[in-house]
Amino acid sequence: MIGKTVLVTGAAKRVGHSIACELHAAGASVMVHYRTATAEADKLVAELNARRPNSAICQQADLLDVAALSELVERTVAHFGRLDALVNNASSFFATPLGSIDLAVWDDLIGSNFKAPLFLTQAAAPHLKAARGAVVNIADIHAERPLAGYPLYCAAKAGLIGLTRALAIELAPEVRVNAVAPGPILWPDESVIDEAARERIVAHTLLKRSGEPQDIARTVRFLLEDASYVTGQVINVDGGRTAHL
Repeated sequence: MIGKTVLVTGAAKRVGHSIACELHAAGASVMVHYRTATAEADKLVAELNARRPNSAICQQADLLDVAALSELVERTVAHFGRLDALVNNASSFFATPLGSIDLAVWDDLIGSNFKAPLFLTQAAAPHLKAARGAVVNIADIHAERPLAGYPLYCAAKAGLIGLTRALAIELAPEVRVNAVAPGPILWPDESVIDEAARERIVAHTLLKRSGEPQDIARTVRFLLEDASYVTGQVINVDGGRTAHL
C-alpha cells in the first residue's frame, strides 16, 4: 500500500477507525471521513501523522448529501494527488419493526447503506480507474439472513451486496469491487442488544467468541493489497455463524 491513497468513510470510530489504522500501517495515505465525530477524527489524523508526516487528513461530510460526495473525492485527490481505494464503511443501524417505517428512516438507512456507496463510488470511479484501484464495501451477514426487527437495514445491506457485484461488472477490468460482511464484531449499546442476546449470538458461532475490529480491517487490507484476482465477492467474517444459521 506504500504510495497509495485510501478514502475510508466513517473512519473516526469503531471498525472504520481500525480499517484506517490498518491501511495506514501498510503504508497508505488515508482520508478519514466523518460526519459528527470531529474530535475523534482530529485525534486519529494527529496520531497517523505523528507516525508518518503528511499521511492523513480528515473531512466532514453528510453522506446523505450527494453533492458532498464528489467534494469528498475531489479534496482527497487534490491533497494526495491520487485515489487508489475506497472503503464504504459508514453505516446507520437501528431497528425498524414493520409498522414503524417512514420516509425519514428510509432515507437514513437506505441513504447511508446503499445510496451513499453508489454515488461515492461513481464519483471516485475515474480516479480509481486511472490507478487500477479497488473498492471494498462493508456489508453485513444479515443482508442474506435477515435479523428480526431490522427489515429496512437488512434490505439496505442486501442492496449493497447486489451493488458490489454489479459495480464489479461495471468497473472491470480496471477496478476490483468486493465486500466484507461482518458478524458479531462490535456491539451496539445494551439497549439494542442485551447481554443475554449477545451470549446467544456468540454461542451460535462456530468459534464461540465475538470478533474484533482488526478482523475486519485485516480482511479489507487483504482485498486491497493481496487479492489481485478477486472481484465481485463477499467475504463473511463472522466466526462461522452463517455456516449453520
